[in-house]
Amino acid sequence: MIISGGENVYPAEVESAIYGHPDVADVAVIGVPDEKWGEAVKAVVVKKPGREPKPDDIIAYARERIAGFKAPKSVDFIEALPRNPSGKILRRELREPYWAGKERRVN
Repeated sequence: MIISGGENVYPAEVESAIYGHPDVADVAVIGVPDEKWGEAVKAVVVKKPGREPKPDDIIAYARERIAGFKAPKSVDFIEALPRNPSGKILRRELREPYWAGKERRVN
C-alpha cells in the first residue's frame, strides 16, 4: 500500500486501470519519496513492441478510470519487470533506486 497525503492507494487498483492502455504490455505501481505528500505514486511500464506511449498519456488514461489522487504522478519505462520464479513482481527491486540514501522506506 502507498500512503500519499494521508490517503491509501492500492497498487493493484492503479495497475488495473493502466493495464487497459493499448500501448502497455505490463505495469507495476510503486511509492516513491515525495516531500509534500510523503509518497508519490509511480508507474513502471513495459511498452508493447513497436509502441511509444508518452508518460502524460498513461497518466491521463489512469485519471479517467480512477480518482486523481490515485493516478500516477510519474511514469518510467523499462524493458521487463523483475519477477521471482513464481512470477510475482519484485517491487522492492523497483523501489530501491528511489529510496537509496533514505533512513526510512516511508516518508
